[in-house]
Amino acid sequence: MLYSVKMRSAQGGPHEQGGRHISGAERILSEEKIEQAIVAMLHRAQKHQRGMADFISLKVEAVKTADIFYRPLLPLSSCQADSVMAGRKAAVEELVKAGVSTEAAAAGISRIINLRDSMRGAMLLDADTGLRVDSLGERGVRVSKMDCDNSERYEARLLEKGLFGDHVREALVLASKVASAVGVVAELCWSDDPEYVTGYVASAKYGYKRIPVLKEYGNPIGGRVFFVEHGTDVQKLITYLQDQVVLIRPEDK
Repeated sequence: MLYSVKMRSAQGGPHEQGGRHISGAERILSEEKIEQAIVAMLHRAQKHQRGMADFISLKVEAVKTADIFYRPLLPLSSCQADSVMAGRKAAVEELVKAGVSTEAAAAGISRIINLRDSMRGAMLLDADTGLRVDSLGERGVRVSKMDCDNSERYEARLLEKGLFGDHVREALVLASKVASAVGVVAELCWSDDPEYVTGYVASAKYGYKRIPVLKEYGNPIGGRVFFVEHGTDVQKLITYLQDQVVLIRPEDK
């Protein structure tokens, strides 16, 4: 039996009562690994770069094997960028290559830059027009119920590329689930952790493109945008992203 273990934390009270989002995490694990995961999530919420949480929610629920979808891990590569300007230019180029219009790519970057504070979830933008197509406001679409099918093999693959830590581990799994969704053209993301300036563009066509610099060091604002095909069934897409259990399978050598 597998279990979904979720954590979300905020400062100033629960998210629903206006609390400021601090951190979140999710794993899908066997029963014997639950306690270790919960301890790690509590530590993360209490020692996060964005501040110490005074609201922490933990949720554990069983996952039925029949409900699981398996999807492939996106191939990972890196772009060259030694400044915020170069990173954002590279992001636009990667988005356009994946099928996003130049106008929409610029709109996605602008929307993240102009956030008052980081969102818990992602904005959905039309890949042609750049207009927002979801109505979830500052909450956004919270991608959930995902993990890697084989954590040991996955982490070994990352180490082979010189990568480690929660940021890239979680982002690549999330990006792989998002890229597998019907209607998604590409994703743009950079972290809200003040000391982590790396971001990425991901798509089913071209994989996960890691961009070394997408914001200034010390900036606590980050965000995520999913660019979707014009005419996509938005509610069906949101249901898949938020509710469908997906395990990501690393590629075999």
